Parts: sequence; structure tokens; C-alpha cells
Amino acid sequence: MSELAIDVHNLNKYFGAHHAVKDFSLQVAKGDIYGFLGPNGSGKTTSIRMMCGLLTPDSGSGKCLDMNIFTQSDEIKRHIGYMTQHFSMWRNLTIRENLMFISRLYEIDNAKHQVDKTLDSLGLASRQHQLAGVLSGGWKQRMALAACLLHQPALLLLDEPTAGVDPKARREFWQTLHQLSDEGISILVSTHYMDEAERCHKIAYLSYGNLLANGTIQDIIRAQNLTTMQIRGRRLSDLERQLRAFPVVEQTVFFGNALYVTSKDAGQLSDVLKNLASSDYEINQVETNLEDAFTWLMKNNNEKDS
Repeated sequence: MSELAIDVHNLNKYFGAHHAVKDFSLQVAKGDIYGFLGPNGSGKTTSIRMMCGLLTPDSGSGKCLDMNIFTQSDEIKRHIGYMTQHFSMWRNLTIRENLMFISRLYEIDNAKHQVDKTLDSLGLASRQHQLAGVLSGGWKQRMALAACLLHQPALLLLDEPTAGVDPKARREFWQTLHQLSDEGISILVSTHYMDEAERCHKIAYLSYGNLLANGTIQDIIRAQNLTTMQIRGRRLSDLERQLRAFPVVEQTVFFGNALYVTSKDAGQLSDVLKNLASSDYEINQVETNLEDAFTWLMKNNNEKDS
């Protein structure tokens, strides 16, 4: 048995004349939480569906759970749980009734026992008789995850699972995902949130159908070779406008009461700051973060495509 849950190479997908995913290759280890980031229309969901046999690629090759994504898609589907972005449970049924109905769809043996076990493991037992339609976003999310886990899948696909969920529920949801990962379940997560990406073991960034980067957060940040300076002081907006006129300045961003400036050339950036920023400013080099790296990747990719 392979140690990889997913191993795909050069996947392509067209929708008419639109080349949605271009030569996509990726390997996901069993038990990994892999985050997929990118703007709307970047190909995240299409890539995930192709890797797991839910959507047939137009070309390429690959395996999911040691099964061929082209010829064994029906078998793959029996071993994955798919949580869609939009709530898709029956609102006029209770949590228990929803899960019992889904267990029958999966033809699960001893369904009552499996539903009870799932309700307990996700903290839903005390609310099992509440109607799904009156639940808050966080409880709906937890119930949807329970539905995905009923048939004990080896792989979970989560399409922006925390959209519209409060911070506490999001944090508890991610704690659950890491518990599932520890049990050996592989998880693919599509998200727009940088803080969620940082909770993943590895991440992939897509733009316009291209896989721009993938790996650990540290690897991706290091690969961009960026220098980031933090500037504090008065009239930072005026300074920011001046800095943006210099080609060496790749990007500027405000966080709180500080201005962050990023460049590919540390020496030139230092010279610019010495000339523009007087002694009234406090300037320190800080670690480049994930958002800085992705902003640079996106900007660089847009310039190549233009």
C-alpha cells in the first residue's frame, strides 16, 4: 500500500474553450491536512474533484487511495466524504433524522449504533432532536461534518467549510480536523482564510488554473526570497505613497499602526528607506508571512499573463 492518499500528474480540465486547470500535479500523504488557496475561479474545487474521482480530467494520470481516478471513480467515491460549501441537509428533519437517512443511503450496517457514535464524537448528542433548519452556522457545520463521517471515509473533501461561521466555531472545527488527521484520515480543504491555511500541514496555491506553489508554509515563504520591513511612526500614509513609486518595493500593507514593506532586494530597499524615512520612523526587519508570499505570487503571475 502506498503512503500517499493522492498521487496525480499533469491533470487538465477544459470547460468549453476555458482551460480551467493546467497540468496539475500533487502528492498528498495519508493523514495530511492539505489546504487549497486561491481567488474565486482559480480552479481549487475543480482540482480537488478531479483528484478524487468526482470529476473526470481531460488528460493526465493519477491515483486516489491507491485507486485509478479514471477507471475506479465509483469505488473511490465509497471511501470519501464530501462537505460542500453550502448547507445541504434537510432543514425540516432533526439532526438524528438527517444522519439516519444518510446512513441508509450509504447502506451502513448497524446504522443506529454508527449514528449514536458519530453524534457523541462530534458533540451533537445533546442537540440530536433539534431541527436542522434552526441551528446556528457552527452547529450546521458540525452536523454536515458528521454526515461526511458516517461511512468512515479515508479521505475528506471540504469546500470552504467555515464560510459564515463565527471564530469560536471555526477554532473548534479545526481542532476536530486535527483529531481526524491523527486517526489517519486525509483531508483536503478549500479556503480563503490565511489563518486557516496556516493550520494545514501543507498548502497549495492556485491562480487561473495554475498551481503556483505547494508545500509547507515555511517552504513556500522561503522560496519567494522576500524581505519585509516594519515601519512605525507618524504620517505613514504619505510615506507609503512615496514608497510605491519605487520599483524595488514589491508591495506595501498596513496592519494596525504599522506599515509593512516587502521587496526582493534587501539592499536596495534599505537604501530607499534611508533616503525617505527620517529618524522619526522606527524601522525593523520582520519575518515575511504567508499573506506577503501569496500576494507576491499573485502579482508575479498576473504580470506574466498580461
